Amino acid sequence: MIERAFEWFLWNSRYIVILAVLSSMIAMVMLFVLAAENMLHLAWQFIEITFMGVDYPDFHVEAVGQIISAVDDFLLGTVLLIFSLGLYELFISKIDIAHEGDQASSILMINTLDDLKDRLVKVVLMILVVAFFKNVLHVTFDNPLNILYMGGGILLVSLATYFTHKSGKH
Repeated sequence: MIERAFEWFLWNSRYIVILAVLSSMIAMVMLFVLAAENMLHLAWQFIEITFMGVDYPDFHVEAVGQIISAVDDFLLGTVLLIFSLGLYELFISKIDIAHEGDQASSILMINTLDDLKDRLVKVVLMILVVAFFKNVLHVTFDNPLNILYMGGGILLVSLATYFTHKSGKH
């Protein structure tokens, strides 16, 4: 009797994962809304420059930085979405509507913890690539060593992307 009650409690304790799922979904929505808001503000500045003659010094450099930051936020939001869906499917229940027909892409279908890890690693790698290129915008080429470091960084990012892509085929 005690063993049965304990097993019931143990099995149903998995529902605490709902807190992580809901928190991740809220964070995802916040990131998507904030990034979209920043892009709308940037678009308004572009309209002001193009059609209204307003002058924003260094607009191009700031625009590129803001666009890269928005991509970074959208990718992080995507990580949170995949994480939420994966946790829900692994610990709570399969998402029936996702399995009906061809509604969801295969990246959203999580069957094992390894599936979740593989998908998250790929998106996190993309976030790191975007962050790297965001930082490259601020590199000055006044020293030959900076050029060498940047080339080495690009090589390492390329290798990481190559090996991630290659491992995905097996």
